[in-house]
Order: sequence, then structure tokens, then C-alpha cells
Amino acid sequence: MPELSEVIAALDALWPRERAEQWDAVGTVCGDVGAPGARVERVLFAVDPVQEVADEAVELGAQLLVTHHPLYLRGTTTVAADTFKGRVVHTLIRNGVALHVAHTNADTADPGVSDALAGALDLRVLGPLVPDPSDGAGRRGLGRVCELPRPMRLSELTVWAAERLPVTAQGIRSAGEPDRTVRTIAVCGGSGDGLFAEVRAAGVDAYLTADLRHHPASEAREHSPLALLDAAHFATEWPWCEQAAAQLDEISDRYGWGLRTHVSHAVTDPWTAHAASGAAPTESAAAPARPGAGRGDSDELTPGAPN
Repeated sequence: MPELSEVIAALDALWPRERAEQWDAVGTVCGDVGAPGARVERVLFAVDPVQEVADEAVELGAQLLVTHHPLYLRGTTTVAADTFKGRVVHTLIRNGVALHVAHTNADTADPGVSDALAGALDLRVLGPLVPDPSDGAGRRGLGRVCELPRPMRLSELTVWAAERLPVTAQGIRSAGEPDRTVRTIAVCGGSGDGLFAEVRAAGVDAYLTADLRHHPASEAREHSPLALLDAAHFATEWPWCEQAAAQLDEISDRYGWGLRTHVSHAVTDPWTAHAASGAAPTESAAAPARPGAGRGDSDELTPGAPN
């Protein structure tokens, strides 16, 4: 088994901390990385570092939990166990589980969060929506510009996305003419309504992201015939967990570490029910491959920034 420090170094090579946004909080949150004999056999990947996921890591016997969302994005003055975030820290430390976060440094990576989202939707990636100027190869950056596997009506594409992303109470909302033909689409995992100018500049037919607010979406619809698809924040980022686990698997195989990677199937989207106008509420159900239900972390969404 590798030492914890070796695994953390591998994660930092995949998602260098210096590529995170200045406001972000990435890297190792808890865990004695330098402790001799601190070894890792099992690693759990998840979107949110909530209590349900911490308990899952303990039950699994994992020594490392890797999440996309930070536990402490805005800082704190306490890790007391009578706060829910402090309880997560106490649970992890008491059971010898380290916590590592890859957030905006994973958003812009190659491959990154939006590559995983595109893969879940069977899209062909053409390039980044907002290229990273420091990447001479032009592969890193925020969001992705993609082609659909075949032209689809917007109504069909909405169902297509709903069938391929994790089931949440929200499902997929779309804005635009239902019969509009879509051939190209931009995607951005997380909150993407700050990128409408870049999406229009890309000349795509549609844009799929999460957390679309009323005014930015309304203005975008007035600007152009761009079709919009709004998914749950959790749903657009969960595919990254599978992609990230596969990346660590490849590293483990290369070095003969024998790691066992796991992906949490807990649905930590905070919304639990949805009622269409005039309809009775329906409980949110998890897809067969993504069982469970839970509550998300209220401290993770940064307005105007993909999370």
C-alpha cells in the first residue's frame, strides 16, 4: 500500500493546487500527510463532504476521502463537534480518514469536471469554452464546447440529459423552442450562468449547466435564440467522481499500489421533492446506479463561479 503522502502527491499532480481560483479552498483539509506509516488502501470519491459521506467513508474502511466541494470554503473559527462541519472533521480524524479537496483546479483540468459531464451525455468534446491561457495545448479551461452524437430537438435533448445524469428532484429544465434543432452545445459543470457571453461567442445551439438564475437566463434568452438546459448542481458534477477514480486507478496500476477506489452513490443534492405547477409533489428518487438521498452543504455555492 502507498503512503498517504504519495497518494496526495499524485492527486496534486492531477489537479495542481496553484490552478485553483484565489477564492477557493483546495488541498488536504485533515489527515496527517507526513506521518510515517500512514498508508492508504481504500479511497472514496464524492461531491460533497457532508456527514452522510463521512460516515460512508468510515463504513467502507477508507483511509482517504476526496471530494469536489470544499468543507470550509469561507474559513472558520471552530471545528467543534457541535457544528455539522466540525462533526465531519471529528468523524474523519477519529477514524483515520484524511480529506482532500479538488475544486476549481479540477474544473479546468484536462480532463476536468466538464469533460466528465460531456462524457456522461455522450458528447464529443471540441475544446474548452474558456481556454486557460497558460495551456499551450489549448486543452485546459472552464467548460467545454461539444457536438451531439446526432442532431436532436431541444425537447428530445432535455429527456436525453435527464436519462443520463443522476436523478434529482429538479430534473432538467430547458428554455427555448421545443422543436429547435440542436447540433452543438456548451457544457459547464457547476454554476455556469456567468459564462453566457463566452457561450454566445462559441456559436453553439444550446448550453447545459446548473444553478441558472432568473435574470441571467432571461437576458440570455433575449440576446439570442440560444437554448438553455438547467440541471441540478450535484448532477452536473457527480460524473467527475467516476472520472477521478479512474484516473487514480491508472496511477495505482502504474506504480503497483493496489489501491481500491470507490465512488459514493449518495445523492447529496439538497432538494428532495418537486411538484410541477398544478401537480402533487413527487419524491425525488435515485437512479438504480446512484442510490441514496442526503443533504448538500449550504456553504459551497459561490455566485458567478462554477463549483
